[in-house]
Parts: sequence; structure tokens; C-alpha cells
Amino acid sequence: MDSRRAWREGKFAEDYRRWRPMVERSIAWLVADNHRRVRFRGVERNQLGLSLRIAAINLRRLVNLGLGHDGKWILGM
Repeated sequence: MDSRRAWREGKFAEDYRRWRPMVERSIAWLVADNHRRVRFRGVERNQLGLSLRIAAINLRRLVNLGLGHDGKWILGM
């Protein structure tokens, strides 16, 4: 069955509605603050920059969710 026919029959609609908002939000966080273009020449340096950006976004998200440290990591302090 091709994807277009499966979509018309509603087989992907529930998954699409469930996951699309978070995917869109994640992409928006990634490209925010003028990060739409790569900064360096070369794949390796840009992969490192992207990895660091993603790590920073994930850490910011965890802190906003209440990540804390009291001898061990605790979420929801």
C-alpha cells in the first residue's frame, strides 16, 4: 500500500497528530537564535557544533523541568 492511500484511509493520522507538535517544537528550538546556517567549513566541526547545541537545548529543557543535584540527579526538585 502506498503512503498516500494509507494516509487517506487514516492509518497514520493518529500517530501524526500525536508526534508532530513535539517534532516541530524541537526543530524550532534547534534553529532559534539565528542558528539556521552552519558556522564552519567542514562536516566534522559542524557536527560538533550541532551536537553541542542539541546538548545545551536538552540541558536547558531538563533544568526547566526541575533537574537538580543533591548527591544524585533528581528530576522535579
